[in-house]
Amino acid sequence: MNNRRRPRRAHAATAALPALLGALLLAGCTSPVPPPAWAPPAPLPPSAGAPAGPGVSALVDPAWVARTAERTGIPERALAAYAGAAIAKDAERPDCRLGWNTLAGMGYVESRHGSAQGSSIAADGTVSPTIYGEALDGDDVEHIPDSDAGAFDGDAEFDRAVGPFQFIPESWANWQIDASGDGVADVDNIDDAALAAANYLCRASDDLGTEAGWTLGIASYNSSQLYLDRVAEAASGYGSND
Repeated sequence: MNNRRRPRRAHAATAALPALLGALLLAGCTSPVPPPAWAPPAPLPPSAGAPAGPGVSALVDPAWVARTAERTGIPERALAAYAGAAIAKDAERPDCRLGWNTLAGMGYVESRHGSAQGSSIAADGTVSPTIYGEALDGDDVEHIPDSDAGAFDGDAEFDRAVGPFQFIPESWANWQIDASGDGVADVDNIDDAALAAANYLCRASDDLGTEAGWTLGIASYNSSQLYLDRVAEAASGYGSND
């Protein structure tokens, strides 16, 4: 298994957690609820009766997407990608037990659901402009010299993470997939990136439905304890009362 070797320092998009997580503080109490150590999988979203398109985002019931987006604050287009990827992965690997809320937590921490750096998600799932991570130059991050002549990440000196799930060139080369149904595996497409991340996690860990398995999967994606803590908190918040 190729380690993704993400920066040790947390992504800039993690500067704040979703507003909904404030609910994790007990009203009127002087001490906060202990932060979650992991995020149990939320129930699998209901499937669409008749998918409206070829991509994974069309697999999920639109009414569920609308309700859950309102509850969580996740943009509907991003949520459809996370939920659709979870449905697709469950059909292939039900034993992996990957929750849509884990993908949503990662999507928030990695890129604010595709909105970091002023980006936005189009109806076809494409995030633009491209979201680039910091140069992996060894300055409090991993040292990863350029591996792609800048073709993938725009940097001919060092590698950078790219897209809504922040894949580095080598990892995307190994895990790229077309999940939107347009015939192209695009790191900037949130459907493609979400399913690639799902495939990565279920290869890294046999069962994300246990604390040990979930921790192993997330740590393989990014070994930073701060990253794991923030994904756990965001994903737990999204999955609560689902």
